[in-house]
Amino acid sequence: MSVLSTAGTDPDDKPTPKPPTLEDAQEHATNAASWVEQNWSAWLGIGLRILLIIAVAVVLRVVVRRSITKFVDRMNRTSQSASGTALGGLLVNVERRRQRSQAIGSVLRSVASFLILGTAALMVLGAFQINLAPLLASAGVAGVAIGFGARNLVTDFLSGVFMILEDQYGVGDSIDAGVASGEVIEVGLRVTKLRGDNGEIWYVRNGEVKRIGNLSQGWSTAGVDVTVRPDEDLDKVKATLAEVGETMAKDEPWNERLWGSVEVLGLDSVLLDSMVVRVAAKTMPGNALGVERELRWRIKQAFDEAGIRIVGGLPLQATEETAADPSAAVAAPSAYASATSPQSLAASPIPPPPNLAK
Repeated sequence: MSVLSTAGTDPDDKPTPKPPTLEDAQEHATNAASWVEQNWSAWLGIGLRILLIIAVAVVLRVVVRRSITKFVDRMNRTSQSASGTALGGLLVNVERRRQRSQAIGSVLRSVASFLILGTAALMVLGAFQINLAPLLASAGVAGVAIGFGARNLVTDFLSGVFMILEDQYGVGDSIDAGVASGEVIEVGLRVTKLRGDNGEIWYVRNGEVKRIGNLSQGWSTAGVDVTVRPDEDLDKVKATLAEVGETMAKDEPWNERLWGSVEVLGLDSVLLDSMVVRVAAKTMPGNALGVERELRWRIKQAFDEAGIRIVGGLPLQATEETAADPSAAVAAPSAYASATSPQSLAASPIPPPPNLAK
């Protein structure tokens, strides 16, 4: 029977595993408890360290961002209070200062957040005993690749940051950027928006600007060239121009736009048929063109009242009329008036021969 039972057993059959007993479960629980008991202090230390890092990073970020915001608000309040004074209203552009302070605040907040959160992330990874050397090396290589591929964006961004920090131009300024010129309507970290003379809007990348000509900083000069006849009395011309300048400096709103008296600089050029007198005045930034037009208008009216003629005006009337020549309307005698003159004989018809007449 034992032989039959052995022969009837399938060799591929596996032995049935023993069911878990209470002793096995108790042993596993004891091992797990001992492992937890050995490592719970390390886990607790890591968790508390991570929580402390995150809490410090969040609090520091909030404090730094609020400090930057208060600094920007203080800059805006200072510019607004300065704009309330007579001189401050001429020198301070509130919108320009506001956009400049907001741009600076945005850059500072972004940089602060990046530094604080990035440092906190590295410290958290270090708390997990992660080797940061390969990660930092990979991040460095990726940063170089991205920077090389987006070098134009980086150039535009850095140029915009330095333009704003150095206050090269702002909203309301009239500038010549080389590639375009006009009035600045928005200053960004990457692009500057200009409105041209015909109303068009130019988008100029900050990295493409190689030179800046700001026509609105400091003060402007209004210059007018007055061309008169060479026989005019220079003292009378100078007195008339000085009177025009004094009158204009007292009228509204030109008394605010003029930052100095209208000066007659003298003769700029003397020619055979004309002479040019130069007139100039120091004005508010960006108001030179309007002052020049008003000066020309007033000078023309003053010259008409004073009888001073400019080159290209109406000619002067003759004081004495010359007597008319009575022979001016008589034609010169003609050779054809005499019938016996060679010219008349040559022009008369040839008579026919006698034999053809019969």
